[in-house]
Amino acid sequence: MAPYIYMERNGIHIIDLNKTAIKVEEAAEALKNLARSGRKVLFVGTKKQAQEVVAAHAQEVGMPYITERWAGGMLTNFPTIRKAVKKMSQIDKMATDGTMDNMSKREKLQITRQREKLEKNLGSIADMTRLPSAVFVVDVMKEHIAVAEANRLGIPVFGIVDTNSNPNNIDFVIPANDDATKAIDVILGAVCDAIKEGLEERKVEKADEEAAQEQASSEAPAPKERRQRIRKAAPKAEDKPAEEKPAEDAE
Repeated sequence: MAPYIYMERNGIHIIDLNKTAIKVEEAAEALKNLARSGRKVLFVGTKKQAQEVVAAHAQEVGMPYITERWAGGMLTNFPTIRKAVKKMSQIDKMATDGTMDNMSKREKLQITRQREKLEKNLGSIADMTRLPSAVFVVDVMKEHIAVAEANRLGIPVFGIVDTNSNPNNIDFVIPANDDATKAIDVILGAVCDAIKEGLEERKVEKADEEAAQEQASSEAPAPKERRQRIRKAAPKAEDKPAEEKPAEDAE
């Protein structure tokens, strides 16, 4: 982290905030482009100082997030994680179609507890039907398993990296104090504002495309009308000039 440290005072390393600001802008621009192209970013922050902040900002932009324990294989063994998420839907269906009414109290309690546990750990990624296009991590040391899985799959990693961490495995390094809730909030606020812009631009682009398609379809003649135009444009048989017959030679 030496390139991002401004100075050392009483054994404490002070981060160069000018470099932090530059790196936040770089990360925000990249995340904006991802959002504009309709791709998902998974936010990860399981430490106490980051949980509420990560959840609030991720929900605001409609992105998946993990604030409880990171389950090993969440990325590298994604199909198994999807099965666990589907299990929640099955339990919900059992509750609505009356299947649970025929169960004993003990069975109901077991299933309810299972549903609560799944909701706590995986409820925030229930809508993530495929692997994310990027992972945003708060405290790369604590979330080293998430970073390792993303690196293994070639998924870009955005990370808030403190002076005691190794930034080598992070694609977009944001040097900052990952123990300060306020610092985390400011950085997440900046990048999520960029994601909002990307989502808005995507909506505008979609609306423009739909309008262009509607206009093109309204201007294009219907098949019947097209055939009529072709018939009108084609010369009729009686309009064709008669071919002159060669004069016969006089005997």
